[in-house]
Amino acid sequence: MDNGIVVRRVTLAAGLARALADVLIDCVEGGASVGFMLPLEPERAESYWSATLDSASRGERILLVAEDVDAGAVVGTVQVILTTQENQPHRGEISKMLVHRRARRRGVGEALMREAEAAALQAGRTLLVLDTASADAERLYDRLGWKRVGSIPDYALWPDGGLVDTIIFYKDLTTRA
Repeated sequence: MDNGIVVRRVTLAAGLARALADVLIDCVEGGASVGFMLPLEPERAESYWSATLDSASRGERILLVAEDVDAGAVVGTVQVILTTQENQPHRGEISKMLVHRRARRRGVGEALMREAEAAALQAGRTLLVLDTASADAERLYDRLGWKRVGSIPDYALWPDGGLVDTIIFYKDLTTRA
């Protein structure tokens, strides 16, 4: 990207779990329904990312991070989950597409998703699925050519406890937009 943001694939890296925990905490505190409830303690967030980095090092998922080169900070992340049932070797799942609030509206989400799609295709995945409760993310996925399947009412909880619907999307990578 030309706005000082670089997206790269990572596995194990010193200090990265803490930087990713900061992004996760910011997103949850901002209301993102991404599997965690408030309050999200730094230790719990960092533990999640340590386990995720371990999983990436075993090849179970692709983990991408977006870094603001000028600020020297991680500002976003996305995962492609590669571990599927044996009858689904062509499929992957997008997970934890997160952009720190201070980095939004700079193309970080789009850059992460484009890299995730390319990395999934390189890993032999031709179909991706994801779910979201975010209207902003929904607009991004629509713009990137993802197909909306439908909405599931009361699928999960907002970080503060209220029920939230989720929207399911898929993308066939053999017909990239």
